[in-house]
Amino acid sequence: MRALVQRVSEARVVVDRTVVGEIGKGILVFLGVGKRDNESTCRQLAGMVANLRIWDDETGKMNRSLLETGGAALVVSQFTLYADTRTGRRPSFSDACEPKRAEELYELFVTELRYLGVPVATGRFGARMDVHLVNSGPVTIILEEE
Repeated sequence: MRALVQRVSEARVVVDRTVVGEIGKGILVFLGVGKRDNESTCRQLAGMVANLRIWDDETGKMNRSLLETGGAALVVSQFTLYADTRTGRRPSFSDACEPKRAEELYELFVTELRYLGVPVATGRFGARMDVHLVNSGPVTIILEEE
């Protein structure tokens, strides 16, 4: 499972000109599900995201987590995080999970974040989405759990 995490001051997802998910201060999580992922990888990655220390403490050091700052998460499915571009000019997505199982694990990831105490908004799985964000910092981190 792969997550591209961006610290944001605001973010929203639009589908067919309608906002389907929106947050203020928090993190935007682009979540990719791979063929080998399972319930355990969802729980582990959700814990990593919730506890990732990417907000400044009183000394200006990135030392505070999403849980400590009271921020929210906007989770957007992103199978293209599994793009393999090692050969040719067209990416292969052969390591991405099949859609039905990927959606189940995506939903479990969202549930796990909520269980940990993170307010969560989402995009719409499988939809063509427009994602709007203001990256704060900028801070962008790639997380992977296998």
